[in-house]
This record gives sequence, structure tokens and C-alpha cells, in this order.
Amino acid sequence: MNFGQAIELLKDRKRVARAGWNGKGMYLGLCEGGGWRDSHRTQDFIYMKTANDTIVPWLASQTDMLAEDWERVQ
Repeated sequence: MNFGQAIELLKDRKRVARAGWNGKGMYLGLCEGGGWRDSHRTQDFIYMKTANDTIVPWLASQTDMLAEDWERVQ
């Protein structure tokens, strides 16, 4: 699937990944905002679950945005 389709799945609280990623178990998810951090309200953001089992904020590269190898992760 393309990046736009992957984003729509993220909005539906599904997980996605690229077939070309070589890190085992890596995927993207959507972290819901609405909480508070340091007196500021949080917003939704996309995170990556890394191969090291950590969660980090994620930004798409141009390669990611143009890729057609996005897949839904169960």
C-alpha cells in the first residue's frame, strides 16, 4: 500500500510498517494525545516501536512517503 493508505490505517489505530525495514519487529503506531506533560496538553503523534523494543517519535522521510511497500502489522 502507499503512504496515504498507511496514514489512514494509523488514524484507525492500526499499526503499519514498511516491508523494506530490516529491523525485526519495527512498526509505527499512533499515540493518542489528550494528556498533560509539563503543564502542556499533548497531541496525537506517530511513534515507532524500534528493534530494541523502545518507543520513539517518528518523522517520515521522502523515501517513506513515496514508498509503495507499506503493510498493516497485526
